Amino acid sequence: MDFRTTVERAQRLQQLHADHQPLVLPTVWDVWSARTAADAGFPALTVGSHPLADSRGASDQEGQSFEEVLAAVRPIIAAVDVPVSVDLESGYGQDPADLVAGLTEAGGVGLNIEDTVHSEGGRVRTTEEHARYIAGLRDAADAAGLPVWVNGRTDLFLHAENAAAVLDEAVARLRAMEEAGADSVYPVRVQDDDELLQAVVAAVTVPVNSTAHPVKHDLDRFRRLGVGRITYGPLLQMAATEAMKDMLRPWAP
Repeated sequence: MDFRTTVERAQRLQQLHADHQPLVLPTVWDVWSARTAADAGFPALTVGSHPLADSRGASDQEGQSFEEVLAAVRPIIAAVDVPVSVDLESGYGQDPADLVAGLTEAGGVGLNIEDTVHSEGGRVRTTEEHARYIAGLRDAADAAGLPVWVNGRTDLFLHAENAAAVLDEAVARLRAMEEAGADSVYPVRVQDDDELLQAVVAAVTVPVNSTAHPVKHDLDRFRRLGVGRITYGPLLQMAATEAMKDMLRPWAP
């Protein structure tokens, strides 16, 4: 994909976030799922690390190398005419500049970056450390002349036994990511809690990304709560898996 096309798709992704409240980005994992979602009318997509790994017989949490992920997403991005963001987990041990360079060379125009460092035993970056990494991503994208959409994710709620107990720390982390240049923020594992969603939405000025289930959740509810961006994580692939099983069971011996 040439540089001009990548720039145009990056600009388009920026505009879509401004135009849609919320912007729904179906989480895809291969050429078939990407084409299916684009044909259904979605103007942008995201590739999820968990479903991508499952589709390739690999493990999530950086069970693939950065080079393997790029090789897998390149044909997905090339197969559709819409902007594609890519979940890059915690960065695969790459410097921010190398992460941005690899992503954009493959045609990706957005990325998700989390604070659980899988290559270092699953430790969680400090607020300051994660903000510095995001600032490095922003600087690298700016230097390349590409408005790459950075979705800064925190797993604090995911790791906590009591989500309310880490709310203040999570809010501080979300604000630090915003100040560092994140275009949106993604507190994982709050999609079923209205109070938590409202609290994090109120804490920042950038769009808040929420995970959603394509069947069990309601788009209007997320809109009422002020969520600015929705992705499915592994839940679309899981729903498709169950639907496929339901279709096949009558034919099984």
